[in-house]
Amino acid sequence: MNTQQPRPSRPRRTLAGLGAMATLVALGTVGSGIAAAKSAAVHSGKTKPAKTVKASKPKVTDIQWGTVGGQPVDLYTLKGAGGMTVKISQYGADVQSIDVPNREGRLVDVVLGFPTLADYVADFEQGADRTSWPVSSGSGDVYFGATIGRYANRIANGTFPLNGTTYKLDTNNGPNSLHGGYLGWNTHVWAASPATTKTAASVTMSASFPAGEGCDAKLSPGCAGFPAGVNASVKFTVTKDNQLKLAYSATNTSSTLATVINLTNHSYFNLGGQASGNVYNQDLAIDGNEYQPTNSTQIPEAPYFVNVKGTPFNFLSGHPIGKYLYATDMPDGTTGPIRQLQYAHGYDFNWVLNGQGRYRLDAVAEDPDNGITLWEYTDQPGVQLYTSNYLVGDLTGTTGTTYRQGQAFTLETQHYPDSPNHIGQAGWPSTVLDAGQTFTSQTAYKFGVKPAGYGTSVHFK
Repeated sequence: MNTQQPRPSRPRRTLAGLGAMATLVALGTVGSGIAAAKSAAVHSGKTKPAKTVKASKPKVTDIQWGTVGGQPVDLYTLKGAGGMTVKISQYGADVQSIDVPNREGRLVDVVLGFPTLADYVADFEQGADRTSWPVSSGSGDVYFGATIGRYANRIANGTFPLNGTTYKLDTNNGPNSLHGGYLGWNTHVWAASPATTKTAASVTMSASFPAGEGCDAKLSPGCAGFPAGVNASVKFTVTKDNQLKLAYSATNTSSTLATVINLTNHSYFNLGGQASGNVYNQDLAIDGNEYQPTNSTQIPEAPYFVNVKGTPFNFLSGHPIGKYLYATDMPDGTTGPIRQLQYAHGYDFNWVLNGQGRYRLDAVAEDPDNGITLWEYTDQPGVQLYTSNYLVGDLTGTTGTTYRQGQAFTLETQHYPDSPNHIGQAGWPSTVLDAGQTFTSQTAYKFGVKPAGYGTSVHFK
């Protein structure tokens, strides 16, 4: 059921990339939770000041959360000066929660997550264990908040050519390899190094991954896995202006062999709060003029790149996520009898972002009820919007409520799905990491609030 309600026409801002105009809009509508919450009380006509989060010094704390395979796992809490609090687990270098102030200054957890480490292990490793958790025919491995590697998204048929040979991987998603195979980076215990400065709290997660990962020979006979070893790290930083910054690094440790790399974070966002129901009435804008249609197994297919204008995939102007979710009567750039929204049961596609080759604003999401905003920045060429289409109500979240279809959206910054099978082709940024080379990338989630009744404010050119 679509719960979106009609809303009055409201002011609209225009973003021309990460230039002067974008900067002015960012400053004007997305401040820190503390400052913006105070402002919201004035704009909404309240006579008493809103209850706000008190400013504090950046701080990192940790607790022992349990063990995995005999290795201790800590849960780190990063607290910023702007009121934002983020919890990061060593297992999977995982974002377990993100609490940010709403327009009244009250903290809201805006990502889906599990309450215990055991839940994460059971969910993330059920494919490798050949089990169904917590029930049969359930949601499957959902990757809540996880760091995804060695290759985020899908590789067709679990094979790709490189180094003069063809590599075979786990096929853990129908006929394809997904998110690094049965035991991807989300199933590893990472080493943690916390730090604080006068303005930020951070923790760096690091791990080494061997050549041959991405292959469970018992489950995928004949596989060899990814070539070359990789030393990886992800630095999570909470800033005073309520940003969560992610800095990725991956070094190919082989002296002779190239490999492929594609890293992302798989946080599921619900700006109304992780237990607030579906996100179809939350506004979203994506700075991408093209999206990639897929076949029935969600591998990009010809024509590979489709202009979003006139399709349900046009998020250049911010609008409710559910506005065109049921619009299978609209053209989508393909000619088959099954529409793209049917294949994916909703949105689960890669957008080709504008402004390639630089760090820039790529997406903005807003909750019209509590005023929380999310501005995502990245240097990656694509972003995968997924509207949690396969959550079926079997999973229990951090506050004891169940998660159902449409409960959240992901904005997974990335290179394109199946890029290893399009090496050297026009329009496909390379995911090849040569011997001895290092891949780096940055993504940030900046949170703020807007006054009541301000409305959808984003339009990308």
